[in-house]
Amino acid sequence: MIPRPTPKAEPARVVDVLVIGGGQAGLAAGFHLHRRARDAARGRGGPAPSYAILDANARPGGAWQHYWDTLELFSPAAYSSLPGYRMPAWDGPGNPSAGHVVSYLGAYEDRYGLPVHRPVTVHAVEGHPGGGYLTHTDRGTWVSRVVVNATGSWRRPFIPRLPGADAFAGAQVHTTGYRSRAAFAGARVAVIGGGNSGAQIAADLLPAAASVTWVTRRPPRYLPDDVDGRALFALATDHVQSRGHDEHGRIGGVGSLGDIVAVPAVRQARDAGRLEARPMFSGFTATGIRWDDGRSLAVDTVLWCTGFRPDLGHLRPLGLTRDGRNGAVPATTGDPPTRSRDRPGMYFLGYGDWVGAASATLIGVGAPARATVASSVITSLRSSGAASTRMGP
Repeated sequence: MIPRPTPKAEPARVVDVLVIGGGQAGLAAGFHLHRRARDAARGRGGPAPSYAILDANARPGGAWQHYWDTLELFSPAAYSSLPGYRMPAWDGPGNPSAGHVVSYLGAYEDRYGLPVHRPVTVHAVEGHPGGGYLTHTDRGTWVSRVVVNATGSWRRPFIPRLPGADAFAGAQVHTTGYRSRAAFAGARVAVIGGGNSGAQIAADLLPAAASVTWVTRRPPRYLPDDVDGRALFALATDHVQSRGHDEHGRIGGVGSLGDIVAVPAVRQARDAGRLEARPMFSGFTATGIRWDDGRSLAVDTVLWCTGFRPDLGHLRPLGLTRDGRNGAVPATTGDPPTRSRDRPGMYFLGYGDWVGAASATLIGVGAPARATVASSVITSLRSSGAASTRMGP
């Protein structure tokens, strides 16, 4: 047998700025990098950094392409746009669907010719001996002065571990595995979680499932019915700018109003008395769930709407300091809040209020993206002492 030749390792690719994540946050960063390159080509604004965007998905659309089929935005298209290009009007009922967002994000990439590489899985980021970073992927290594992490959290679902889970004969599914109520037709489903996903999925299941039991850690807290994404963005911004307190020193923010936006389907189910929550259960039985007071309930599926954690496992080699105040996320500076406290040229974009007001939303990610690119990233490049093109793998 003639041995196959060993494939040659591809040379490392070198850019000034490497954005990891091709969803809404990564594209917002890409827009501001693109705009700087455009301005430089027109002879204004100084030199422009080279950049690339790595996306783990095979297609444009970020996490939106994985959501369930009836999901819609909290706000009209005009209030759900990334910087530079307004989301096209939605001509369907209610607010834009997740599918409409996917189409918009794909068009956004094309409009600005953003250099998105996909599918690319990032395995690890480590410091480069000459400064900057080595980013190792399943398609080769990248060398950069700056890394902007915009990976979101979709790939890190959180499921609590409760006694008896291994003995439960039914299915356990996270929000990430819910695409359509048709898959649960005739089933007895327990939906766990008191946030928007829990309420919306519980309401969505009602026409198809044999029974829907909604379980929450505390009684559901609905926002006023007239509150939508526009109001949430303004409230989150005020909350962060005031450092979490109102003019009287009281804790404020979106959480002061409630946890659940009363979208039409949720409001209808709630008003019809079909969305009554039960307290959190304490463990599993072979056929269902149980409470400490001796009650039990037979269910076929437990559907966890219990949130996510930032998808930052690729940064473990860097040993970043954690900020326990924000859920053990990497510690960042206050100016801007996207910048790593430990590592020059390391940024975090789109993970929630700890890196910018409402930064995990379409309308909210633009401002921290602009701050990251126009101020922090470019400043880091200028102070690095060497151009990235002189860096070797």
